[in-house]
Parts: sequence; C-alpha cells; structure tokens
Amino acid sequence: MSELERVLEAVDAGLDGALERLFGLLAIDSISTDPAYTASCRKAADWLVDDLKSVGFDATRHDTPGHPMVVAHQDGSSAEGPHLLFYGHYDVQPVDPLELWHTQPFEPLIEDTPAGKVIRARGAADDKGQLMTFVEACRCWKQVTGSLPTKISIFFEGEEESGSPSLIPFMEENKTELTADLALVCDTGMWDSNTPTISTMLRGMVGEEITITGPSLDLHSGMYGGPAMNPIRVLNRILADLHDDDGKVTLPGFYDGVPELSDEIKQQWASLNHDGQAFLESVGLSEPAGEKGYTVLEQIWARPTCDVNGIAGGYAGEGFKTVLPSKAVAKVSFRLVGEQDPVAIQKAFYQHINDRLPVDCTVSFKAKDGAKATVMQVDSAPFKQAQQALSEEWENDAIYAGCGGSIPVVGHIKSILDMDSLLVGFGLDDDAIHSPNEKYALKSFHKGIRSWVRILDALSKNDS
Repeated sequence: MSELERVLEAVDAGLDGALERLFGLLAIDSISTDPAYTASCRKAADWLVDDLKSVGFDATRHDTPGHPMVVAHQDGSSAEGPHLLFYGHYDVQPVDPLELWHTQPFEPLIEDTPAGKVIRARGAADDKGQLMTFVEACRCWKQVTGSLPTKISIFFEGEEESGSPSLIPFMEENKTELTADLALVCDTGMWDSNTPTISTMLRGMVGEEITITGPSLDLHSGMYGGPAMNPIRVLNRILADLHDDDGKVTLPGFYDGVPELSDEIKQQWASLNHDGQAFLESVGLSEPAGEKGYTVLEQIWARPTCDVNGIAGGYAGEGFKTVLPSKAVAKVSFRLVGEQDPVAIQKAFYQHINDRLPVDCTVSFKAKDGAKATVMQVDSAPFKQAQQALSEEWENDAIYAGCGGSIPVVGHIKSILDMDSLLVGFGLDDDAIHSPNEKYALKSFHKGIRSWVRILDALSKNDS
C-alpha cells in the first residue's frame, strides 16, 4: 500500500473523530456582525489555535481592532515542494429568522435527507466545514507519516461575514509571515454532488450608493407638483439609461478589458448541459435579461453586469402621502470580469450621473470598496495537478468553472502577497448558506478531506 493510500485509509477510519471535532467548532456561535458575540469569536479563534497545535502547527491568535486572526505554520517532509498558504474563515452569519430553523443552529447534528446524510448547523458549509476538511487532511498526513508532505501555513479570518475591516491592514502588516508560493482557498462549491470544481474566474466589484437631492425639504405635490424638480424622477432616468434594449451596459468604456471565452472553455461549459430555462424558472422567471448572444451560464460566470440593488425616496408606508421628496437614493453594483478597471468604471458612472443631473439637483456618493476580477492561469502546473487529484477522488472528472460572485480575499492575496490562489470547495448550491437550515453534505466533508489529501500529495511532488 502506498503512502497516499495509507493516508486515505486513515481519513476513512477517522471520520467519526473528524466529525466530533467539527461539531465542537460548529457549536461556537461566532457571529462576527453582532458585538454581542465578540467573546464567541475569540473562543472560536482559540479553539482553532488549540486544534492546530494538536496537529503540530505553530499556531497563534493575533488580535486586531475587530475579531482575531489565526496564523499557523508547519514544515513538511519535501524540500522541493511548494510553501502553501491555506485561507478560511471561522465567523458565521446571523441565524435570523430563528423560527424558520427546524433544528438549533448551534447544536450540530447529522440528518438524513432524500439526497443523503447532511451536517446541519450554522457555518456547516460557510466556512467551518470547508476549512476543517483541510485541517483534517493535514491531521491524517501527520498521523500516518509523521509529517506534512510540504510546508504549510494556515490563515483563518474572523470577519469575512462582516466586511473584513481588519483584513487588509493585517495582511499588509504581516506580509512576510503570510507570503508563500501558492494560496489555497476552500470557500467555493462543486458543480454538482459528483463533480468537483476548481473556480478559475471571480468577478470583481464596484458598488456605489448615490443620493440625489432636489428641494431643501419634502414638498406638497399639490402646491409644488409641476414646477418643482422631483429627485425620484431624476433618479429613474439615470438608472433607466444604464442599459440598452439588448441588456448591454451603456457606460462609455465599460467593456474595455472584457475577454471573450476560449473555445476550450466554451466547450467544457457546454458539456455541463446547464439548463438556463430551468434555472430561471426555479425563481419564477422565464427569459434571460442579460446581454443577448450569451448563455445564462456565460452571463453569470464570464460577463460583467450592472444592477440596482435598492431604491429609496418619498413616502413608502401604509396609505398615501402626496409628497415630492427632497432626496432619492439608489444602491448600484457592478460585477467585473477580465481586466476591467474598477476606478475607470466608477468615474464613468459618476459622469453618467452628472450628465443627467438637472440644474436644481445635486448628487453625493458613498462608495463600497472596489476590486478587480480575478482570473487564474489554469495552464499552470498546480491547477493541472489539482484537477487530476480531484478527478481521481470523485465520480466525475474535475472541471474549471467561473464564479458569479466575488471573494475579495483572493484579490487581496494577489495584490498584497503577490500570490495566485487555487480555489477548491465542496459546497453545493442547496446548502442554504446565509439562510435558515444551513447544511453541508456528509459526502462533501468526507470526500473533501480525501480530496485535500490527494491535492497535497500531488502539489508536494512539484512536477512543474
């Protein structure tokens, strides 16, 4: 029996113990958004430090102005293998509305479902179950061989679910300690329960809250309606002009740096047989609203977007109040791909608004931190090694996939630490992350550990 086979055997034999440890972490209500849970976040960080020490890591809790970071290091047996940095986050979303849970969110359990056994708890999939797949893989390597296959550092954050206010300063201040050859991130998912996935594209983000102000106070529409400029009317025009009839964004230069997909990626995505019609029908829709000429999957993974996320102004309570509002507010976000420049898009958006602003209105802006899209070099050795390792573990071969969302830490890892990231996760679309009754498939946890064992083995051989 090979060394790899012996480690995989240890994963199977030790699954009950791995679940017991995961349940211990899941029982900690580490909700980062609510100050009432500050002590719980610290408790989770300390729990991780102790657990990592039990695997042989030199682990430390680093306090920040917010919640603690956990950093750990351990050398490996291979002098030739790469130094790997694994990132995860131990904080979780609030559980509200609690009445919609059919179990207690911080009393984890195994539950039988029509799709198989699942781990039911807040944080099971996002991200405690995911990060523990990697820790348990390291534990099994140490148990069987006495060492890790390559040098590994671990970086656990406690503020991912609350905007990561301490992340960038911490990474900048600890750049030397955190820098490695390659980052591993397990905060993504699989195409389906049998098809492992390496996420190779993450969309970037530009977000703006705009406030249009007209009259100095709310006005009676009978006395002022007509001559008084209504900020909601101005806002409506600004927002309506952001798209043309074909779903394209109208900002000048918006599509600069947007690449077309290669034939190879198009063919791979087509082979997934994604049913765009069923995807939309599942949420009560029937027709794609994005750019014409692209499939639903391409619109989600590979095309940039502009969306209005919220509008406020005037009276919206019960009954009717004939008022001309003083202000109107909209929250607008742009998802970016390829080499789109967040700063250039922000400037184009400002110009779009100012060009449509009447003389009696002013505008103010409140920006959300922007980030460029991230595109991985899938022809590099680590990606090929990971794809092969995953394909050997799962029923179907691993695929490369885009991701419609954004994972800001991946951009920070690139811009601050100058490192590429390998994104491998085992979540499923129906895991209900951020929602009541969050779950993580037992199969995802078990085979996730086995997958990381295989990936670590493959990467440590440094077959570049």
